[in-house]
Amino acid sequence: MTAPPGEIRRLLAAIRACRHCVEAPQGKPLPHEPRPVLRASATARLAVCSQAPGTKVHESGTPFTDRSGDRLRAWMGIRPEEFYDEARVAIVPMAFCFPGQDANGADLPPRRECAPRWHRELFAALPQLELVLAVGSYAQKWHLGEVAGVTLEETMRDWRTHLGRKRVPRVLPLPHPSWRNNAWLKENIWFEQELLPVLRRQVRRLL
Repeated sequence: MTAPPGEIRRLLAAIRACRHCVEAPQGKPLPHEPRPVLRASATARLAVCSQAPGTKVHESGTPFTDRSGDRLRAWMGIRPEEFYDEARVAIVPMAFCFPGQDANGADLPPRRECAPRWHRELFAALPQLELVLAVGSYAQKWHLGEVAGVTLEETMRDWRTHLGRKRVPRVLPLPHPSWRNNAWLKENIWFEQELLPVLRRQVRRLL
């Protein structure tokens, strides 16, 4: 069953106009003008769900226009034109706006206002989704709920179990493709050898 396109367009317009993290924040308000970044449609069967836009995405308004995006697309085995085909791929981060940076220049965690306010309604309007790629621990805890591991390591080690659960959409956990995870990727060769071939088959089937 596919949700009416008008319902999804209404939701996307409301999200893109959202100023909740500035006007009714949980904690300090967003330190800059909101610029929600997401993509969704009535026909996409695959969703990429990560944590929040970074500085380059905040500037461009297009998700994953950075090195993390290059690596993620390589993991998925798809071209940019496929990745950015909104009719086939939804991109719904845990927080829609760049959250700012800490004193060390690292991105802050996703804003707490976004997911509780928008995610349930948005995903309810996307019943055609068959697979969610839960990128990073924030997305994994939201989309897997109580079955997520305490750490990203635990969740990733149990990826086959998570993917095999009888639920719609199914969820495949992935580490964040940031350079900050280079050490983890080097220590966990199984990710490239075992998980990536499965990921690419699943993505190709849905596209």
